[in-house]
Amino acid sequence: MFYFVLQSTLSMNKIDYLNDISEIKTLMNRSSKFISLSGLSGILAGCFALIGASFAYWLVSDQIGTGFLILDYDTFLLLLLDLVLVTLLSVGSAIYLTTKKAKKNNQKIWDSLTRRLLFNFLVPLLAGGVYTLIILMQEKYGQTAALMLLFYGLALFNASKYTIGDIKYLGIIQIILGLLCALVPKYGFWFWVLGFGVMHIIYGSIMFYKYDKKPNKNQI
Repeated sequence: MFYFVLQSTLSMNKIDYLNDISEIKTLMNRSSKFISLSGLSGILAGCFALIGASFAYWLVSDQIGTGFLILDYDTFLLLLLDLVLVTLLSVGSAIYLTTKKAKKNNQKIWDSLTRRLLFNFLVPLLAGGVYTLIILMQEKYGQTAALMLLFYGLALFNASKYTIGDIKYLGIIQIILGLLCALVPKYGFWFWVLGFGVMHIIYGSIMFYKYDKKPNKNQI
């Protein structure tokens, strides 16, 4: 009888010990990764991208699929404004929803972890943005979609170590789409729609139902 009681006690102590280790690991992950990214912001970003792409398609529909674009000054400015608006709306909604979620999770929105996340995300993104802008100013439009997908994918992958691990898979998908787009530039518009529109909606939906709708303490 004493043997069975001892065994039971040891088993319970072992379970408690493992639970403590799991809890410590979770706390360490939470302190080293920013986990308040909102899945809904990804869905909205995808929707904004699709709306912007629809407007762009309307502007240059006669040249879609030709592999090159010939733009007059006004059309170029409208496309640039369209891209800027999509970016601002996506970033604005991401900041608002992420801040709201961080407050709900009692997590600081601006600390050393956030700064590391932004630094690792923005360096490749800004470098790619400047390079893409240079290409656009030189009227070399054929590879711009591929460049945007590639640098965005690299930015996501680079920042993934400071946030939800699933981000890196979205980054890898964007990189692959960018490389495929570079191979067949005449379909660049559709690759852009797939990467920034469809994939954001799919990714955002998965993240929303995985983390936002059903919060999980082991979500890292």
